[in-house]
Amino acid sequence: MAKVIVLGSSNAIPTTDHENTHMVIVGEERVVLVDCVSNPILRLEKAGLDFNNLTDLIVTHFHPDHVSGLPLLLMDMWLMGRRKPLNIYGLHFTLDRVEDLMGFYGWAEWPDFFPVAFYRLPAQEMTPVIDCPDFRIFSSPVRHLLPTIGLRFEFNHSKKIMAYSSDTEPCAQVIRLSEGADILIHESAGATRGHSSAAQAGEIASQAEVGKLYLIHYPTGKFASGDLVAEARQRYQGEVGLAEDFMALDFN
Repeated sequence: MAKVIVLGSSNAIPTTDHENTHMVIVGEERVVLVDCVSNPILRLEKAGLDFNNLTDLIVTHFHPDHVSGLPLLLMDMWLMGRRKPLNIYGLHFTLDRVEDLMGFYGWAEWPDFFPVAFYRLPAQEMTPVIDCPDFRIFSSPVRHLLPTIGLRFEFNHSKKIMAYSSDTEPCAQVIRLSEGADILIHESAGATRGHSSAAQAGEIASQAEVGKLYLIHYPTGKFASGDLVAEARQRYQGEVGLAEDFMALDFN
């Protein structure tokens, strides 16, 4: 069993139907949350997952729409009796700030707190993050407003590959990270500093020769405008879709 569930698809301004962008990768042995916003335990439960099965958390970068739920996740797990360790991965820049954030909450004084292990990743392309029977995960630095990583997921049983750009301007690192992937999930917040438009995401998908493109981290609600799928198709001839909250992708 290996699947990816999108827990949120909006850019920094969410709506009731589109939470901030984050997702979970589910395998037999590992359940990996990518970014942590909103009320994580409720999002996981709505996706049909038990929060206590979560083994790992990858934080792509330290912006509020990607880390705002992390203190609540740790506190709620502790209050609900978690005892199993949790592994948290990110760049040095990111995890230093995560530890500072938790320090303001005084988490070192929370009695009988479960073990948390921090794994600081180098800012190097195709850095191994997790290697387990179901999948391998690699990270690469991308081009955002602060240090940020994109991710590549290689599913061992199906031999399928998924890449996730995270928040980024168009850059060669994302092309290399997603080269030959069956699916690329690419942000489409707009062609501004640190971000990409849907058309630019389509160009990246075309250059990387991916099988399918999903747009994510797009403006929602009253800020939504235009036909993002049509924009991406101007630059990419493959299949294009919008990532939606609780959409599941099967990689068996």
